[in-house]
Amino acid sequence: MSSTPGLVARFTAVGLVVLAGMAALLAMAADRAGEDQATQAAGEVAWITAKAVVEPRLDARLLVGDPAALADLHDTVRRYVLHGSLVRVKLWDDTGKIIYSDRAELIGTRWPLEGEEMAALRGQTIDSEISDSSRPENRYERVEGKLLEFSVGVRAATGRDLLFEMYFRYDAVDRAGQAAWRQFAPVALGTLVVLQLLQIPLAWSLARRLQRQQRERETLLRHVVEASDAERRRIAGELHDGVVQQLTGVTYTLDAARLRKPDTERQGEVITEAAAELRSGIGALRTLLVDIYPPNLAVEGLVPVLVDLAAGLERTGVHVHLDLPETDEFPAVVAGLLFRAAQETLRNVAAHSGARHVEIRVSALDRIVRLVVDDDGRGFDSGLLAERSGGGHFGLRALSDLIADAHGRVVVRSAPAAGTRVEVEVPLDDPGADRRRSRDRPARLGSALGHHG
Repeated sequence: MSSTPGLVARFTAVGLVVLAGMAALLAMAADRAGEDQATQAAGEVAWITAKAVVEPRLDARLLVGDPAALADLHDTVRRYVLHGSLVRVKLWDDTGKIIYSDRAELIGTRWPLEGEEMAALRGQTIDSEISDSSRPENRYERVEGKLLEFSVGVRAATGRDLLFEMYFRYDAVDRAGQAAWRQFAPVALGTLVVLQLLQIPLAWSLARRLQRQQRERETLLRHVVEASDAERRRIAGELHDGVVQQLTGVTYTLDAARLRKPDTERQGEVITEAAAELRSGIGALRTLLVDIYPPNLAVEGLVPVLVDLAAGLERTGVHVHLDLPETDEFPAVVAGLLFRAAQETLRNVAAHSGARHVEIRVSALDRIVRLVVDDDGRGFDSGLLAERSGGGHFGLRALSDLIADAHGRVVVRSAPAAGTRVEVEVPLDDPGADRRRSRDRPARLGSALGHHG
């Protein structure tokens, strides 16, 4: 996994790319907003100019091309209209004839009006578009570059509907958009930069947390692998030193008896000894199978499995006292966790405690199942439990993690020469568990071997 600085550096780099992208989007949005505002302002100028300045001078003489009327309108346009970014005007009738333009060459020419232009003429409204310089009637505007064209419907004194067109330089609209972005940029970019700076400490903390969790997962995985290897070695050792040796001895004994002269009394003793050894081997195999996985846990429940575990411990010379419910219908997950807890605890008792007596109790109260294992062994300093876990004794630690994942807990109480007490609590998640527990009646079970037959 990458180092924390590397992760933060990548996060910052991605953040800067996103910041640049957002800045570009904001720039486009601000520019578009400025252009729309400038277009709207130019449209208002065009409307006022057409209605307040040009329309009052549209009399009958102008419509028939009277030179004096044309000169009077031309003088008005040059004095009050053609200023700043406004570079061209045209006045059309509904037949497509240009009645007036500041370019005298266009007066009297005819060109077809488009649908939007006719709609503005008929409806006495305003329409805007980017001027098409390829149209022949716009040939004199090509030198001006990109233009914004407004078409405003006006009405002559005779009642005839006309169309007044004005052409504005588009660079004024561009400047308005850029001005809007320059006004908006400091606040927008400043906010984005501050946000990015605030995220860096959070990213650093998150990266360290992720690395810590990754290390914990790797440690847990290593412990699982080590535990699996240790368990396989233990099973192989028990098979080799126990059942395999017993069966080998039985084989040698039977072969020797077969090769000797017939002796009915001696053969009976040999068969009796072989049968005892086989029974012992079968018991050891049964204990080992229960250690690996109890075949009757899912079918018969937790109680028979705990009896089997206790029987295996009693075969080592430890007296086990059981206090279990007569019946148990715990959820499979809960039963499995309690079995693993009892298995690991009794394994530690057999391997480390030197105990002579062990008590196992299971009870359920307030939707909590509780397993308690008490032994009278040599005990240990419970304050050193974490150190022992770190030194390789990870069975109990792995068990605690497993129980914690199920929202339960494991408590270990011990002291030198005072035995050990392990308490495991697992919550029930089965809604029917309360009703079943009310039917359960606790019973004192004596020696595990007494119950196991």
